[in-house]
Amino acid sequence: MDADLQQMLALPAYGLYLLIILAGGIMAVGSASLVRALLGLILTLFGVAGMYLLMAAPFLAFMQILIYVGAVSVLIFFAIMLTKGPDGEAGGEEPPKVGGRLVLAGLTGLVPAAILAGAVARFAPQAVPLKPETSLFKLGEFLAGPYVLAFELISVVLFAAMAGAVLLGFERRKGK
Repeated sequence: MDADLQQMLALPAYGLYLLIILAGGIMAVGSASLVRALLGLILTLFGVAGMYLLMAAPFLAFMQILIYVGAVSVLIFFAIMLTKGPDGEAGGEEPPKVGGRLVLAGLTGLVPAAILAGAVARFAPQAVPLKPETSLFKLGEFLAGPYVLAFELISVVLFAAMAGAVLLGFERRKGK
């Protein structure tokens, strides 16, 4: 595929992934329901995975989906479900008040974005050729070699956190 065609296809894909990220972010921040906010977070994480695909990093895109969309989102979902009160809502949560805060939130997001966009447009560096890609086999050997213990300990910590959340949820329901 020649470079002009790739550039022509990359711009609409970038716009689509950007819209997915923005829609998910707005949904995550603006939703009164924690489950809907989690769905917005998942949508945003899928958009970020798409951005990784645009940067020719399919391994990172796959890891984004596997780790963040899969594992972390499930842990957050369990935390939401296990902390619900008897009325069905998370304890102590009030619906968000809309009004002047919406305008302030928009300005808080738009002002830094405009400053950064101006700086990038003015001082954007020239593109440089990429270094040769490291094969997944070499990456796997590197991570499974000296860092295998760290990966195993991370999985133990995540398992302990999930088991603790389930235990606390059951103890909480027994007490009521």
